[in-house]
Amino acid sequence: MSKRPFCYFDHNATTAVAPEVIEAMLPFLTELWGNPSSVYRFGKEVARHLEQARVRLAEFLKADPREIVFTSCGTESTNAAIQSGLATHPARRHVVTTAVEHSATLKCCRQLQQRGYEVTFLPVEEDGTLDLHRLERSIRPDTAVVSVMWANNETGVLFPVEEIAAICRSKGVPCHTDAVQVAGKLAIDTTALGADMLSLSAHKFHAPKGVGLLYVRSHARFSPHIVGGQQERGRRGGTENVAGILGMARAAELATIHLPEENGRVRVLRDRLEESIFKSIPGTSRNGAREPRLPNTANLSFEGVDAEGLLSGLDQSGICASSGSACTSGSVEPSHVLIAMGLKPERAASCVRFSLGIGNTDAEVDYLLDVLPGIVNRLRSAGPREGNRARRGAATAVGRNSGPDSHGADKALRA
Repeated sequence: MSKRPFCYFDHNATTAVAPEVIEAMLPFLTELWGNPSSVYRFGKEVARHLEQARVRLAEFLKADPREIVFTSCGTESTNAAIQSGLATHPARRHVVTTAVEHSATLKCCRQLQQRGYEVTFLPVEEDGTLDLHRLERSIRPDTAVVSVMWANNETGVLFPVEEIAAICRSKGVPCHTDAVQVAGKLAIDTTALGADMLSLSAHKFHAPKGVGLLYVRSHARFSPHIVGGQQERGRRGGTENVAGILGMARAAELATIHLPEENGRVRVLRDRLEESIFKSIPGTSRNGAREPRLPNTANLSFEGVDAEGLLSGLDQSGICASSGSACTSGSVEPSHVLIAMGLKPERAASCVRFSLGIGNTDAEVDYLLDVLPGIVNRLRSAGPREGNRARRGAATAVGRNSGPDSHGADKALRA
């Protein structure tokens, strides 16, 4: 019996840990396992490696090492940035964000609303882009922080963060950007970008889960979200995940090396995948602007097809893709990102995201293009009843206990 193929087209959800990253982490799991805050030589040796990793990650971001704060993930980094904006400007009780943010931002902002803060959820255009004039008008004298993502995790659409940061700077308001999807796909220069804070998550660029960082610009006011010990210059309490941080630093070095390929070969693969699907499967369309967009991401609608049924068929063929953010798995509501872009619920429910990575090959794309039309045709022939049954089955399998309330995002937008 031949082995079932395995083709992974969900790199925006997570990435495989690179062998070089595992190798870099091993000494800090087996030999140099001391606490970097300890005063004896064993601990100080670990602390020395930790600071070397900080320097390497600062180089990755074109930042100063003192501007790097290690965290557990992108969600923590984003929450810390927003909460810091409010804590350092206690008289200001207004936050500006967008309706298409990751749940890390949306849920944080909804919680703030419950505590009496005001939040403006900016709408987006039909192609997922942001009206900067509307953003500028939304900033008020009592705005404590503006938090916008750099790259949308579902559509790959890029926001002009450099221009957004300049607007915020002109109004004296801190600017945070969620750059989780950008790392490893686009070059990051925090000096040129101008944002006061920037979030990253290691597992999006071939490092382990459970480690991330928050860039905090020099001289920017910052209040810690997690307090305890004096780790991270008093900006984030808790013993550092040393092995994970060393792995993240090695992954950053590899990302720098592979960046031309991510922007070259992977982009070509993505474009060939899209164009071939449009030609071979009538009734398909792209969601979000063609450009500016991440070079690896394609979000496509398949008219008359339920995404859950399509993903199930792909999975049975050994192909991994998604209908949006991995953090929304289990939700049977249409994507809040696509609804905010004006898609009707039935079309939003037919969307699949393919996100490629440097490990994908021409042969894998060929295989996907070979099996996809048959799955789509079978689902269309079965009609909506079969698609809805597939969706209900998937919801039962994973449970309705994870991810953001996308319906809540729509309500927040209307508010």
